Amino acid sequence: MRGLDDFLAECDHAPRINELAGFFAATAAGKNGVPLRKPVVDDRLLPRDQLLRDLVGLHAARQGFFDQHYHGSIPYRLEEECRMAYAVLKYARDRDRPLSLYSLGTAEGTMARTLSELSEGQIRTLSCSPNPENYECFMAYGAPAHADFFIGPFHRLTKDVLASTPRLADFSSGFDIILEDTTFQMYSPNRPDQIEFVSQHLKQDGIFVFVEKFRATDDTDYRLREYQKDFGFKARYFPPEEIEKKKAAVLNTMFGNEVTVADMGEAIHQHFRHCALTWNSGNFYCLAASNSEENLNRYVSKMAAPAIPHEYVYETSVHGGSSD
Repeated sequence: MRGLDDFLAECDHAPRINELAGFFAATAAGKNGVPLRKPVVDDRLLPRDQLLRDLVGLHAARQGFFDQHYHGSIPYRLEEECRMAYAVLKYARDRDRPLSLYSLGTAEGTMARTLSELSEGQIRTLSCSPNPENYECFMAYGAPAHADFFIGPFHRLTKDVLASTPRLADFSSGFDIILEDTTFQMYSPNRPDQIEFVSQHLKQDGIFVFVEKFRATDDTDYRLREYQKDFGFKARYFPPEEIEKKKAAVLNTMFGNEVTVADMGEAIHQHFRHCALTWNSGNFYCLAASNSEENLNRYVSKMAAPAIPHEYVYETSVHGGSSD
């Protein structure tokens, strides 16, 4: 990509691995941000299916410290992660060859590891985090078959690193699915370059899934959705002083790196012809994009209905979400 050195320098100076590094390290180690109780899936919101039940059970057993903090912070994100993983499992079962998935910035990589274990090799995964504390949680249940972990920020995982690392070399041909989970917003608002950099790892017909917190077009709407998140959901897991502490230490910095859904749509369409909104929870959205309309439609068709109460949902589609 053009301007690669400038982009790498931008990432090296990002809040995620500088002023916010202490927060992420302490939370990943279970020394900070521990919820009052472990978040659990609300089974009433998901289909009754044995494969899904097995997935939910293994996912719960494999969670580490940061995942518990994360899923206690975003309304119904845990249910959505299981819904997403269930769709990936079914998508992979339709293929005549193994599926590769790259999950960047997803703490201890619980979803990725769960997919590799349940699929018994049909899904090979790579997770990525700058924090060795997350790697320790990833390894807490033993080295998983068919699941790997890169310790380092996403911009330091290059094609050369993949090709020159024996255990990761098979990934150098590209991934079928890439998941960016609230990562870009911790670095900068430069979505076009972030997407371009990571897309080098995506196969031509692959699917890029983005989970991010977005700015609203109206500041009042943004604040009201934050109040709903904090007092309608987050208060179940964290005391008021903990919520305010995180807002001052992390969220105010993160806000400067958030973009609007419209801005994200423009950045996505610089690289992908098709895009679909698959989930919304207040200011958080999940978007899936691909240059293969067939693969994107097949993936979305595998998804159960969003497992979230309707009062948290504000958008159900991306306006102008597909272009040829």
